[in-house]
Amino acid sequence: MLHQLLEQKSLVVAGLMSGTSLDGIDVAIVRIDGCGMNAKVQPLHFESFSYDEELREKLKALCSVEHSDVAQVCGMNVVMAEKFAEAVLRTAKLAGMKMEEIDLISSHGQTVWHIPVADAAHAYLPKSTLQIGDLSVLAKRTGRPVVGDFRTADMAVGGQGAPLAPYGDLILFRDAVKGRILQNIGGIGNCTAIPAMGDTARVEDAELIAFDTGPGNMVLDQVVHELSGGQLAYDADGAWAARGEVQANVLEQMLAHPYFAQLPPKTTGRELFGKAYTLVWLASVQAQGLSPDDIVATATAFTAHSIARAYEAFILPRMEIAEVIVSGGGARNRTLLAMLQALLPQQAITTSDAFGISGDAKEAILFALLGNDWIHGVPNNLPSATGADRPTIMGKLALP
Repeated sequence: MLHQLLEQKSLVVAGLMSGTSLDGIDVAIVRIDGCGMNAKVQPLHFESFSYDEELREKLKALCSVEHSDVAQVCGMNVVMAEKFAEAVLRTAKLAGMKMEEIDLISSHGQTVWHIPVADAAHAYLPKSTLQIGDLSVLAKRTGRPVVGDFRTADMAVGGQGAPLAPYGDLILFRDAVKGRILQNIGGIGNCTAIPAMGDTARVEDAELIAFDTGPGNMVLDQVVHELSGGQLAYDADGAWAARGEVQANVLEQMLAHPYFAQLPPKTTGRELFGKAYTLVWLASVQAQGLSPDDIVATATAFTAHSIARAYEAFILPRMEIAEVIVSGGGARNRTLLAMLQALLPQQAITTSDAFGISGDAKEAILFALLGNDWIHGVPNNLPSATGADRPTIMGKLALP
């Protein structure tokens, strides 16, 4: 089976993504011709499957050191693999495809813990990361080979295991004359700054800047969930935030978090900005008498300002940027995009949809590219983004 894949010039790959927002599973089926910087991607079908409330809350608990235990991690590793398999099977059916027509599945998995920097005070907390959704279970259930568990390989050569999206961003969105920032706003916000590349088309010549800007939808979604009594999972179109006023003093206190002053490469997650952080902050601003409208507006501004300030501190002094291309759930938040445009008047704010890549599907497509390059033996990390010592091939294979 693997020998046959190596001989094919074109692969149909199902890319799987389940991000830190914990909203569900994205499946993008794409045809990929070639590999590396010469890869050409043709999206074939995309589906998104939302988690039910019970599963979402169990995942949040798993991502909390206060509530997780080894038995839960062990069990959820298989539960998530079954969910991923079901999502791929349903997507293939909705696309009118037989599973035999899909050559490979490439799965990011569900991150439940991420330690980008070793804890010097604890010998048993080295730089490490954990994504669940067992690859073997996924392969057996779907009958297709699966590549996954990418992040640990980058960490093994000195990187932080994230962000991984910049590799695909470079392949899909580089431009000869325009500097661009690819800003994903999922649970966490992450950016890839790509300078105008002229005629360059080699990974090693790309002087990218990439890092996690901080919380994307993570804090905002939790705030909306709490203030709505569990009735809402997110602020649709940013309509709730649009009714409130941003409280500048509260916002400045939020932006004083030490993460924002750290130099790239850097990554973050629910360990810093998850449910525990949000509940403490929410209790504080409610005690100050802020209205729900103002709380949602300020939480939205937190994401916008943390992104813009990250650019001003770490990117714009080093390269000229003409466009900011937004993807992820935040791309549908009109209030958030309007805030970004006001903060970045010299850059055009647009979305990946304008370039023919669905903002919802983009990260799943990027992981399809990572799996494709694993098959071809092509290094698929970007040391300039992750801090790795060298390029390396990320991923592990499970056969059906």
